[in-house]
Amino acid sequence: MITRVVMPKLTDTMEEGVVVSWKKAEGDAVDAGDVLAEIETDKAVMDLEAFGSGFFRKALADEGDTVQAGSLIALIGELNDDIEPYVSEKETENTSSSDLGQNTKNSAEPSKSKASKTKASASKTPNASESSQVKTETPLEDQVPTESDQNTESSEESTKPKAPKSEAPTSKTPNASESSQEKTETTTEEMQETTDSSPKKISPRAKKKAKDKGIDLSNVEGSGPGGRIVERDVVRFPQRVPQPSNDVIERPLSQIRKAIARVTTESKAPVPHFYLTADISMTEAERLRAQMNELQDTSLSITTLLIQAVTLALIEHPEINVSYTGESIRQYPTIDIGVAVAMEEGLITPVIRDCGHKTLRELSRESFRLIRLARNQRLKPEEYSGATFSISNLGMYAIEQFSAVLVPPQAASLAVGTIQTLPVVESDAVIIDQRMKVTLSCDHRALDGAQAARFLQKFKDILEQPLKLFLPQNT
Repeated sequence: MITRVVMPKLTDTMEEGVVVSWKKAEGDAVDAGDVLAEIETDKAVMDLEAFGSGFFRKALADEGDTVQAGSLIALIGELNDDIEPYVSEKETENTSSSDLGQNTKNSAEPSKSKASKTKASASKTPNASESSQVKTETPLEDQVPTESDQNTESSEESTKPKAPKSEAPTSKTPNASESSQEKTETTTEEMQETTDSSPKKISPRAKKKAKDKGIDLSNVEGSGPGGRIVERDVVRFPQRVPQPSNDVIERPLSQIRKAIARVTTESKAPVPHFYLTADISMTEAERLRAQMNELQDTSLSITTLLIQAVTLALIEHPEINVSYTGESIRQYPTIDIGVAVAMEEGLITPVIRDCGHKTLRELSRESFRLIRLARNQRLKPEEYSGATFSISNLGMYAIEQFSAVLVPPQAASLAVGTIQTLPVVESDAVIIDQRMKVTLSCDHRALDGAQAARFLQKFKDILEQPLKLFLPQNT
C-alpha cells in the first residue's frame, strides 16, 4: 500500500515550505513516527514525520525546493508496489504548473504585437493636418525669434519659392491641431537647415528649465526657428536613469522573510496605529538586578524585568490585553507575552504563556529556553503563536528609541530602547541618572490614548520602584 507524503501546512500562515534535507534515502525502512525530512516553514525549521510504514520509495522534491502546502513530495510503500502512476501524476503536475506560467507569459505577447501593429498602422495613416497643410499656431515663445533668426528667415524667403496654398477643406478631428503643430515644427526645422556655425540659440525659458533639471543644453537638439532650443525640447529630453551596479546581488526570500513581509503589510496598512513614549529612570532597577545576579547562579536579564513589569501593568489594566475582532473587543483571560528575537533570516516572537502565574525566576528560565530554541529555529508552532502582547527590545544595539509594528491580533506592543547615562534635572538639581525610552504601539480600533497612557504610567512606576516586581500578584 502506497502512503503519499505531502508538504504539510504546519502553521496557520504557511502557504509553502522548503525541503531543507531528507533524513531517509530511497530504499530505507520507515516506521510511523520516523522523521522523514526537515521542513522550513515561515517561522522555523521543523521535522516532518511519517504517517505510514514501509520503505522510502522515492523523493519527489529535491533538497532546497520550495513546494506549495498540500503538494506531493515523497512516497512510502512496499518494495513491490507500483509507484509509476504517482510519479507520473507528480510530473504532470509540474508540467502543468510550468505550462501555466509560460501561457501567462505568451498571452501577453500577442497583445503587445497587436498593439505594435496598430501603432505602426496609425503612423502610416496621413492625418488631417498633413492632407490639408493647414498653417497652425506655434507656442508664443517660438513666435519671437532673435534678430539673427529674422535675418535668416528673410533671406530664405527671398530665395525659396512659396508653397502653393491648398484649397482642400480642413478636416476637423480631435487631434488635428496637435498633429498639425507637430508637422509644422518638423517642416520648419527641415526648411531652416543652415551651415551657420554660431553658438546654439536658446530661449530664456529653455535655459531656466534646463538649469532646474540639470540638463546639459549642448546635448539638446532645438526644434524652434533656425534650430533654436525652446522649452519643449528640454521637457522632452530623456533623463539619464542610474543603472544598477554589476555588483548587485539578488538573494531569494526565506520563508521567514516572506512571512514578515506579508504580516507587516497586512498590519500596517489597515490597522490605525498610534504611539505613546515614556522616559523611565532605570537606576534602581539596574541596581536591584546587579544585586540579584550576585546572589544567584543564573543572571537576571533586563528582558525578564520588562516581562514582569508588563505582566503587573496588564493585571492592573486588563483592558490593554485585548484584540479587535471587527464585531467586538476580545478580552483574554491569560497574559501571553511574545518576545521578539532577531535571527539572521528575520524575526520571530516566542510566546511565554500565562505570565500572570509565573514567578520572576520562572519567567527568566522560560524566556531563556524559548529564545535559545528561536535562534536555533527549533520552535514549535504553539511556542510562537497566540501572543496577546509583545515586547521588542533593541537596547543591546544602542538604539535610543523606535516604534514597533503591531502583529494582529495584538492591540498593543512595547518597543524598548537602550539604557543611557544622562544628566537629569530633579528637584532643581542636576543629577546623573540611567534613563530608558519605551514606545507603546496601539491599535486605535481597540484602545484609546487615555487607556494606553494609564498602562504606560503603571509600567513606568513599577520599573522606577522595582521592589514592586516582587509583590504578590492580584490575579
